[in-house]
Amino acid sequence: MPSPPPQAGSEAPPPPRPNNPSQPPPPQQPQETSPPPQSAQQDPTTQPQPEQNTQQHQEATEDQEDREDSPPLPERHTPITPGPRAARLQDVFGTALRRTLARMSVDNFGACYPTIAREAPRTLESVQRQTVERLAGLCEKEFQSILQSRNVIPRLNELEALLSDAATRRQSSPAGSEPPIPPHTLPAQTILQAHLTPHIAAQQSQISTALRGIQTENSALFGEVEAQRAEIDSLLDEIGRTLADMDAASALLSEVVEGLSSEGRGVDVEMD
Repeated sequence: MPSPPPQAGSEAPPPPRPNNPSQPPPPQQPQETSPPPQSAQQDPTTQPQPEQNTQQHQEATEDQEDREDSPPLPERHTPITPGPRAARLQDVFGTALRRTLARMSVDNFGACYPTIAREAPRTLESVQRQTVERLAGLCEKEFQSILQSRNVIPRLNELEALLSDAATRRQSSPAGSEPPIPPHTLPAQTILQAHLTPHIAAQQSQISTALRGIQTENSALFGEVEAQRAEIDSLLDEIGRTLADMDAASALLSEVVEGLSSEGRGVDVEMD
């Protein structure tokens, strides 16, 4: 009776061994595993379209909110154009730096490291070049940092403007005018007054304005006090007149009371 065929996925039975032991067994064929059914594989691109659109809309909304909540970027730093003196200072620094680094030649490095210069000259040249480039970069960076922290370029530009203004005023001055006195020859008291006079004048103007305001207020208050004093005097006069009238009325009433009392006593006597 024939045996049933092996099912898919089950191990195949080993082949029968030959009767002759001297013959090697036949090689076994590698088993082929069947690929998973197409229904089990899921294509990531076949996602529902509404969910993808909703996710994209949420991401766009979050990006827009982040842009609205983020603070505005600072203004871009505008470099200041150096004037003649600032440019000359930078040129002098560059020349001095190049001359200083020129002393660090390959020969000087070789004199410091003779063994490396003899055994590996290429390495020594590379180290010398990297050292010079590194020092040049550090010096240039430090120089720029000093210029920025000390505000050197704007101050040199201000000096240029002052010198230009002085030259313009010198040229525009009349020919027969007296030359100005150099500031460094003036006494200390004069220089102190020259520095303090604008400040004192401004303070004096403020104090004068405040004093005029206080004087105006005092004049108004003095007028009110005088009016109140006149009103008080008039009230006192009226009260005095009223008291005099009351005294006269009481004197008349006292005479009437005495007459009435005498008449009353006479009536009592007649009745008795």
